Amino acid sequence: MLKGKTAVVTGGSRGIGKAIALKLAQEGADVAILYAGNEAAAQETCSLIGQSGVTAKAYRCDVADDRQTKETVDAILADFGGIDILVNNAGVVRDGLILSMKEEDFDTVVNTNLKGAFHMIKHTYRHFMKKRSGRIINITSVSGVTGNAGQANYSSAKAGLIGLTKSTAKELAARNVTCNAIAPGFIDTDMTAALADKVREAAVEAIPLKRMGTPGDIAALAAFLAGDEAGYLTGEVIKMDGGLCM
Repeated sequence: MLKGKTAVVTGGSRGIGKAIALKLAQEGADVAILYAGNEAAAQETCSLIGQSGVTAKAYRCDVADDRQTKETVDAILADFGGIDILVNNAGVVRDGLILSMKEEDFDTVVNTNLKGAFHMIKHTYRHFMKKRSGRIINITSVSGVTGNAGQANYSSAKAGLIGLTKSTAKELAARNVTCNAIAPGFIDTDMTAALADKVREAAVEAIPLKRMGTPGDIAALAAFLAGDEAGYLTGEVIKMDGGLCM
C-alpha cells in the first residue's frame, strides 16, 4: 500500500501514464500528473484519480524545458508537502529513417524522452536525498534495448534513459532511493492503435504470448516498484513485452 505517499507521473493524462497514475491512486497515493497540452484529458484523469479518495492535481509542464520543470517541481512540493515516487513517462515519437530524419525531430524526441527525465530527476534529487527514501521509475522501451528501424531518435533516447537509470541508481542508493526502468514492448494504446492493420498483425505474430500488452500491465509493475517490497531492487531494466525480446 502507498497510503500517505505522493507520486508524480509525467505524461500522466493518457495512455500508460494515466494507467500508472490511476493504479498508484488505487494503492493509496496522492498523485500529481504533468501534461504537455491536453488540459481536458488531464482534468478528466484527475477526476478519475479522485474516485480513489486521494488528492490529485494536474500541472501543465514541458519537461524538455529546465526552467518549467523546476518551477513545476517546486509547486508540487509546496502543494503536497513532499514527493515519494517519481515516474518519468512523458514521451513523444517522430519516426523516420535516418537518411530523411530532420534534426529538429531528433532533438524533440531526445529532449522530451531523455532530457525531460533528467530534468525531473535533477529537480527532485535534493528532496529525495534529504528524505533518505524514494522511488524513481523511468519508462523506457524495448526499442532502447534492441534498437528499431525508423526510430533512431526514439531508440537513442530510450537507450539513454537506461544509462540515466543506472547512473541515478548508483548515485542515490546510499540515501535509500531506488531507480529502476520498465521497458514496455507493444502496448495497446492510442500510439499502437494508429498502426496499419498489417503492421499490428505482424507485431502480434512476433510476440510469443501472441497479444499486445495493456497499460494496466505496465501500471501493475510500476506499483510494485513504487512499494516497500521493491526496496532492495535498484538499477534494473525490466522488459514487459510478452517475451518479444527474450
